[in-house]
Amino acid sequence: MNIRENFLAILNYENYDKVPLLHFGFWPETLRKWADEGHFAEKIIHDSAENGSPGSRYVAKLLGFDQDYEVAGGSNGMDPHFKTKVLFEEDGFQHVMNSYGVIELIKPGVRSIPSAIDHTLKTRADWERDYKWRYQYADDRVDAAFLASLPRPEERETALGLHVGSLYGHIRDVLGIEGISYLYADDEELYEEIINTVGSLCYRVTEKILSFGRKFDFAHYWEDICFKNGPLVIPSVFDALVGPWYKKISDLLNAHGINIISVDCDGMIDALLPIWLKNGVNTMFPIEVGTWNASIAPWREKYGRALRGVGGMNKNVFALDYDAVDAEIERLKPLINLGGFIPCPDHRIPPNAKWENVQYYCERFRKEFQ
Repeated sequence: MNIRENFLAILNYENYDKVPLLHFGFWPETLRKWADEGHFAEKIIHDSAENGSPGSRYVAKLLGFDQDYEVAGGSNGMDPHFKTKVLFEEDGFQHVMNSYGVIELIKPGVRSIPSAIDHTLKTRADWERDYKWRYQYADDRVDAAFLASLPRPEERETALGLHVGSLYGHIRDVLGIEGISYLYADDEELYEEIINTVGSLCYRVTEKILSFGRKFDFAHYWEDICFKNGPLVIPSVFDALVGPWYKKISDLLNAHGINIISVDCDGMIDALLPIWLKNGVNTMFPIEVGTWNASIAPWREKYGRALRGVGGMNKNVFALDYDAVDAEIERLKPLINLGGFIPCPDHRIPPNAKWENVQYYCERFRKEFQ
């Protein structure tokens, strides 16, 4: 069995030969540090930013990983984007409008998570004038030539997912946490319209992609709508307004033979998990261990084999030593034995990771599980 076949067998609770060694990419700063240490040529950095890029695959192979959690798809979000521009500079900081129309405070030369200080989308007038038209379906959102270039399942050594969009996380990015929260209270009709517009777009893009007959091994959403204490949305509202779109898209995917549907959501996802499950999203990713010690074990006990998982490997051990890596391998053993679970570092590997520790993890993993 190859990597792809083992990947699918595990998530379908079937017999398998070995557990794939998955990763989810690297921070640019991590690649810079490792290049400076002489592990690979600097030119590799420039071709490693995106998951699935040749550079990322090259670094992953050097370390010992089998594959990235790789997905492909169409344009199922804002299109066209806003033109990024510096609005003005003050006290050494730039006020920058990003591609979503969000105003960020940025200090030139310093890389960090951007600080959003204002948002262009606040009212219905803003939505009608600047945003609604950017979320309309058109056939050119799907690149037929790109889809045709993807290898067929029988030609693939590794698993490939279909990215089906973001039904709430993208909207949160555009409005901001406070903005999306206030909008629900101030203009529920607009709140619902935005959700339905984005949901319809994701559905139609997915429908168009599937109409070309290309086969994917799984489907994948991105959301990131939770933090360390729980969701950034009221679960009952999420269930009522967003849940039906998951269900509609899941039914479409199932009709085309895709039964593994995953969602990328960081933070403590427990309150949203049953909503995803009942609407066809059955695989949790990346199971961020975090300070709340997330694990597939209690979820499996509660929801049974309907729930699968990819992730849940505490990447923080890469900054420590071999003993910490050994302990993490031991912690993963009973989780793998549950079935329907493939470990993967729970996010892109950060700059504090030591090259030799990541290599050692891959060596130990291969010895134990392959």
